[in-house]
Amino acid sequence: MTASRVETLVAKLEKGGQKTHDILSGLTEDRWQMVVYTGLHPWTVRDLLAHFLSAEEGLLGMVQGVAEGGPGAPEGFVLDLFNAQEQERLADRSPQDLLDALSVARQATIDWVRMLDEADLDRTSRHPALGETSLETMIMAIYGHQLLHMRDLQGLGVYSIIGRPSR
Repeated sequence: MTASRVETLVAKLEKGGQKTHDILSGLTEDRWQMVVYTGLHPWTVRDLLAHFLSAEEGLLGMVQGVAEGGPGAPEGFVLDLFNAQEQERLADRSPQDLLDALSVARQATIDWVRMLDEADLDRTSRHPALGETSLETMIMAIYGHQLLHMRDLQGLGVYSIIGRPSR
């Protein structure tokens, strides 16, 4: 029997959330301070974890609104500005606190997705990075967003392919 689209989304969110948690919970203090993205406002691994939490919470609120017929991301939404403001908001939280909060946020996302009907997944609205798209794609983007950044961390040697921190 083929899994429903909702079941497939839940499975991906569970697997991705667990893998992210397993990898990041094994990092040493020096790894948290590694710079992942350079530029005007460089991001460390710890900053990236804060971004994961911010995105999970913000995107859950957005997709919940979309499921209720809302417009999704507001017109004129500036992703870089939002990310900068969220980094300031979460600046004082420790990696462990962020990891714990991310686990809670991911579980909230999973619990909410489980309550969706298949027809809900076909609703369309505006995603902050993808533009006009379906609710199903928006939920897949929550999963894919972390995966994309985790690949960047792996490429920098923050952790190895088997999921253990690189030495």
